Amino acid sequence: MVEFVWFGFLALFFGLLILDLSILHRESATLSVRQALFWTAVWVSVAMSYAGVIYGLYEHRWLGFEPGPGVAGGTDAVVQYVTGYLLEWSLSVDNIFVIALIFAYLRIPTQYQYRVLFWGILGAILMRALMIGLGAALVTQFSWILYLFGAFLVFTGVKMFAATDEKSDFDSNPVLKYLRRHFRITSELHGHDFTVRKKDPASGKLVTWLTPLAVALILVECVDLIFAVDSVPAIFAVTLDPFIVYTSNIFAILGLRSLY
Repeated sequence: MVEFVWFGFLALFFGLLILDLSILHRESATLSVRQALFWTAVWVSVAMSYAGVIYGLYEHRWLGFEPGPGVAGGTDAVVQYVTGYLLEWSLSVDNIFVIALIFAYLRIPTQYQYRVLFWGILGAILMRALMIGLGAALVTQFSWILYLFGAFLVFTGVKMFAATDEKSDFDSNPVLKYLRRHFRITSELHGHDFTVRKKDPASGKLVTWLTPLAVALILVECVDLIFAVDSVPAIFAVTLDPFIVYTSNIFAILGLRSLY
């Protein structure tokens, strides 16, 4: 029945995503500060409400659920879940600042940023699933790897502390250089489209071009991958239970768009 619990969580998550995209935000629009605060409060409330489900699963063994390692009971599970959620939420602040720099550099209007954030968050969730699954498997097989995770976090912390406040130079970004070298990229936006069919100046044939919106999405995904390398080891310092790790991470990411 453990699979049913996972399926239920994923169904809830994708239901919330569909609600957000197809009903609440059918068209690209700029959120006001009041709307952003409202939806941030909604996503935080949903995440905290799910703590009740966590308690029932780990305390009363709903649906025959079996807790992972290091969880004493429902109260302990809720503490780990909320701690993991707050940890990931706080680490997402750095992510938000970098995303803002990407949008500013590529001159993405606010009414199109939601589309990038939606697909960026969806991609981030898939990447987190892979990384958390890999991390859980490694910790199960090699318990000493937790010390390696800790050393890595100390290293990245020292590196960030020693970093200078120089202005980010996206022109020298290796991902952006690769895209410009291997893909055709338009200089202007084409609405909310990620690609567009245009004539190639050299051959005169209709070919597919990437728009700045697609470039922004690729950069956002790369940024989240980099930050996940920090946040996933950090959450394993809080709990080793894969379900708590994943649910706390996903609910924190789900509110990233409105927080931005």
